[in-house]
Amino acid sequence: MSNRTAYFVSDGTGITAETFGNAILAQFETSLRKARLPFLNSVDQAHQAVRQINHTATVEGKRPLVFMTVVNTEVLEVFKKNCKGMMFDMLDTFVKPLEEELGIKSNHRVGRFSDASKSREYHDRIEAIDFALSHDDGQSNRDLQSSDVILVGVSRSGKTPTSLYLAMQHGLKASNYPLIPEDFERRKLPPALVPFRKKLFGLTISPERLSEIRNERRPNSRYASLQNCREEVASAEAMMRREGIRCLSTTHKSIEEISATILQEIQPSR
Repeated sequence: MSNRTAYFVSDGTGITAETFGNAILAQFETSLRKARLPFLNSVDQAHQAVRQINHTATVEGKRPLVFMTVVNTEVLEVFKKNCKGMMFDMLDTFVKPLEEELGIKSNHRVGRFSDASKSREYHDRIEAIDFALSHDDGQSNRDLQSSDVILVGVSRSGKTPTSLYLAMQHGLKASNYPLIPEDFERRKLPPALVPFRKKLFGLTISPERLSEIRNERRPNSRYASLQNCREEVASAEAMMRREGIRCLSTTHKSIEEISATILQEIQPSR
């Protein structure tokens, strides 16, 4: 099925359509080509997009899969009348039944980001991202008490991407702090973290995977050697057990899975 295309179509950013579409496609062992067509705000743009999709159908000899989140009725009508793709309209599938069930009309906003700059949630996310960046890899101990969660683990165990994901997607102030050989020699947590023990969440990783990741950054170094990775991971896991720190292995988990587990564990108030 590699010669088939999936389109993500929207009169907004297309992020919702892409997330929705990819969640459905993940249920199938397939390797489709993927294309996003966002910000289709006029009939002319809609016709242009439809021509592209229909041309793809002709070239590939199969209907493209079209995942849509379009609220502009004129744009939607162009697709319904002319598109040769197999269309999956998320809003039509879910919003209309909800309108009937709730007895109210939806606001038909174009995506979740309309008027975002005016919302408190948006400002919280921006503030959380700034916080995660300034508290990455233990570069600042200032205002650690404001952290919703403090991720700890050896270098390259997934702390930074997880912190940024929690900030960007959930508006959480996530800082992260590396556990280093000096901490293992002292057999104690870094002093800056001791007052915030309840906010700590540990990330660990298999030594083999850690060695692969580190070799991409510093090939053939002691830092990346399998023996050193085994020693660091074992010491970090032992420290987490002694200190009663909740811990999760990132070896075979996506950032989304890691973040969902952390959220479930820390149960933030917002």
